[in-house]
Amino acid sequence: MNTAYNGVKVKLSFWQIWNMCFGFFGIQFGWSLQMGNMSAIYEFLGATPEQIPGLWLAAPMTGLLVQPIVGYLSDRTWHPKLGRRRPFFLVGAILSSALLFVMPNAGSIWMAAGVLWILDSSINVTMEPFRAFVADNLDDKQRSLGFAMQSMFIGLASFIAGYLPQVLVNWFHVSREKTNGSIPQNILMSFYIGGAVFLVSVLFTVFRSKEYPPSENISNQNSEDKKGILQEIWHSIIHMPIQMKRLALVNFITWPGLFLMWFYYSTGVASQLFHGDPISSSEIYTMGLEHANTTSAILNLVTFGFSFTLPFLVGKIGKKMTHVACLLIGGMGLISVYYVQQPNLLYVSMGLVGIAWASILSMPYSMLAGFIPEQKMGIYMGIFNFFIVLPEIIASIFFGKIMSTYLHNDRLMAVQIGGGLLLLAGVVCAIIIKEEKK
Repeated sequence: MNTAYNGVKVKLSFWQIWNMCFGFFGIQFGWSLQMGNMSAIYEFLGATPEQIPGLWLAAPMTGLLVQPIVGYLSDRTWHPKLGRRRPFFLVGAILSSALLFVMPNAGSIWMAAGVLWILDSSINVTMEPFRAFVADNLDDKQRSLGFAMQSMFIGLASFIAGYLPQVLVNWFHVSREKTNGSIPQNILMSFYIGGAVFLVSVLFTVFRSKEYPPSENISNQNSEDKKGILQEIWHSIIHMPIQMKRLALVNFITWPGLFLMWFYYSTGVASQLFHGDPISSSEIYTMGLEHANTTSAILNLVTFGFSFTLPFLVGKIGKKMTHVACLLIGGMGLISVYYVQQPNLLYVSMGLVGIAWASILSMPYSMLAGFIPEQKMGIYMGIFNFFIVLPEIIASIFFGKIMSTYLHNDRLMAVQIGGGLLLLAGVVCAIIIKEEKK
């Protein structure tokens, strides 16, 4: 399907790029179920608000450990039928799908946390090579479209996954009652469906796309290949391109704002707007979670639609200013959550965040891809993830204390702080990022 002539990548059709990116639909479907429901699962199992950040520590720690190693290994992998990145897609998808069936059946907080560690490791095995996969197979002119299409699938999957628990109740009469003494039936069934969607979507990309063989898009083995894996990762960190360092700082500021939203938005809406409690008034609390998830679904619907406009905006104002504008809009959306009195106004707030989310998922990677060597695309994409997961680790370790001591467990105040961080990231991006030369 995609072969290169004299090392030049051929231009791929819309549907070829679609096939390459479709697996992200399944990855994000499973990821969104986790993001939208894990805090609630923990609280259903008896966790307190100040415990939530620490219980989320699995996601950043596994990303920090797994992604650069998977990137390193996938840079050096070649299977005659599955290629370089797709073997990792396949293995990670099988493990992730199985664990999505296990997660909602956890009987205790610590069992749920343990499953989350393994689940996030498996998702990272699948997800990390997808960024490199797009950069491998598309030339500079098509990369913005490729990463924007990933954002489109992420938005669509997140939209559907966010509505799924409520759809199961309203359309299929699945109960909100707790099934095994801990987790409501509709959330349990949503995880089962997510496991199936994850596997089928990734298999579609594995079997409907191809990759360039090593001789055509990476350098021959050289002296760097003789380094051990840890030495290679350390050497790559020390010699990061300057544009990557600048983008890393922007990401380092951006992602804590998103994590605070994921930590506390759903439970904040359920407890502070709907005035529910996971123990004493669990049905009202579940209704609040459903409303929060449906507003988050609108966030992702906006991400889906707005992703189609990103290549157009890039052509008009460039990648840098597109990203700046989107971060500022998203920051205002998160800040507005704290002042909402009518729950339906959250659709507007989350719609603004959806604009930022579309850009966050695509523009940094598109700006980065042209500055890193082809033969190290996987490892550098993995290292770039450090500057997503390190701030989450910091937030997971320290923000629980901030919540209990300074914010008095005000979940929506934490979300507002997240909005301020998105605004700051937009300002920093405008100041330090250099626009790629055309």
